Amino acid sequence: MHIEELRTYCLSFPHVEEKFPFGDDTLVFSIAGKLFCLANINPFQALNVKCDPDLAIELRERYQAVTPGYHMNKKHWNTIRVNEDVKDELIKQWIKDSYELVRLNLPKSKRPV
Repeated sequence: MHIEELRTYCLSFPHVEEKFPFGDDTLVFSIAGKLFCLANINPFQALNVKCDPDLAIELRERYQAVTPGYHMNKKHWNTIRVNEDVKDELIKQWIKDSYELVRLNLPKSKRPV
């Protein structure tokens, strides 16, 4: 996976915004101001996604490229190193899962359908 593929995929979800709130090197994708994916872009080697806590542990045990979220709440976030032992399609599924976790936890007034 390369950064433009990540960007295109994340922006394909409804109501997603991209920003650089942590500096020029960290691209953040959010919905209604809540993060669901972020990545260092210089160089792009990994991304962080939100994850169900029980599944997060399981994925860390199963894949060498999955570790507790770097600079994030390690219970709810995983860091995934790209181009290692996780296929891009699986990474995309985890990004989608992260988006859905965040979307479903928004107040109904801010939740896109």
